[in-house]
Parts: sequence; structure tokens; C-alpha cells
Amino acid sequence: MKAMKLAAAACALLLGFGSAAGQKEPEQKDKPAPVAPALLAAERGKFRILISGQQVGTEEFSIARNGTEWLSKSSVEIKTPAAGSSKVTAELRLSPDGRPLGYQWTGLGDKKVSGTIVFKEGSADMELKTEGQQPFTQEFLLDAARVVILDNNCYHHYGLLARVYDWNAKGVQTFTVLSPQDLAAGKVTVEWAGPRDLDGVKAELLRVRSSDLEIELYVSAGKLLQMAVPISKAEIRRE
Repeated sequence: MKAMKLAAAACALLLGFGSAAGQKEPEQKDKPAPVAPALLAAERGKFRILISGQQVGTEEFSIARNGTEWLSKSSVEIKTPAAGSSKVTAELRLSPDGRPLGYQWTGLGDKKVSGTIVFKEGSADMELKTEGQQPFTQEFLLDAARVVILDNNCYHHYGLLARVYDWNAKGVQTFTVLSPQDLAAGKVTVEWAGPRDLDGVKAELLRVRSSDLEIELYVSAGKLLQMAVPISKAEIRRE
């Protein structure tokens, strides 16, 4: 399973929701995730990945219509003195209301790893191929109306999460999360924390929480501008 993540351990720490995915969530009086369609929007951009203020990588991404669907593409490169360099490319197919339809990715590091996920009603089938090993398959049962992919290596997925959050309802909303690298499905909550000033830009703060991790998302006009993970001193900044 370690081979499925980027070689840089810092980035695995950044988005490690998988450790909580198999645990029982504490009871909360949260609203269920909304089922009303959320609008996606075409965009492209680049993020700088920083740990303790030092840049360790970049992500370039694009989101565009693809016939009746939407297609999200990502290319992530990481380079650290301790772990060397690695690269991940990924494509996520989405319905117009943000539901994942299919996902595929390839990781190049110590070993080549590739995977595909096909979503069905109430479940998802994954096939994982690791260089030098037999293919691995797994089915995930997904019992929620609102499901999102949060790849440990693709930070713009959090921008997609912000898109499907119901900004009119605000409050605490619960989402089922499928984390491919962790071979697990779990829960996160997303909560609006009010307006913020981000280097002179008006933004809205969303707090994303699992049972053991909190991530801050700064969103302006529907676009993710910055992410922060205080516990690991990690930031993702949009160029």
C-alpha cells in the first residue's frame, strides 16, 4: 500500500484521511449532505505544494466539459532530498452534479502503480496494478447520496469538494469519501467558517474534518485558492 502513495512522506501526511476511514465516526448532529445538484465550472490552474514553507512539488489541473459529463485532469510532481522524485497523473469523470463516475491514475516513483475505479449505484469497483505484483481488486459499498474522491496526491479534488458543498445551506455537511491510496471509504464533515481576507482577496473558509485531521480550504468565487493543514505545517497555494 505504501507504493501507491507519492514517495514524499510529507505529502502522505498532508492528506492522510485513510487512517480514520475504518474507524467509527463519533455521533454528531450534522445535516446530511445535500442532494440538490451543484454546478461545476470549467477552470485550469497550478498549485505549489509547500511543507514548512519550502516548496516540494506542484500540481497542474484542468476541469472541462466532456460531452454530457465533466472531466478533471491532474499532473502532480514531487521532489524531496530524502525521498527523491515522483509523478502522479489522474483523470476523474464526473456527472454535472459532481458525482464521480470513473477514476484512473498512474504513479511513477520507486515502482509504477496504476488504478481504475468504476462507480455503480451504491458501490465502486477498483482494480490496482503495482509493478511486479498481481493485480488487486476491491469493491467499496457506498451508502451515501453524496460521494467524493479525495486522492492523497491530487489537491484540486478539494476544490471539487468545495463545489459540491451547499453554500446556500452552509452549516456542517457530511460526505462519504473514497481514498484510493488508502483502500478505504470513510466520512468527512465540511463546515463553513465565515469570510476571510487572503492576501487582500475576499475568500470563504471551509473546514474539512475527519476524526483525526482538519484541513482548511480558502475559496473565492467558487475556486480553491489555498489549503492548509496546520498539524503538518503543509500548504497548497494557487499560482
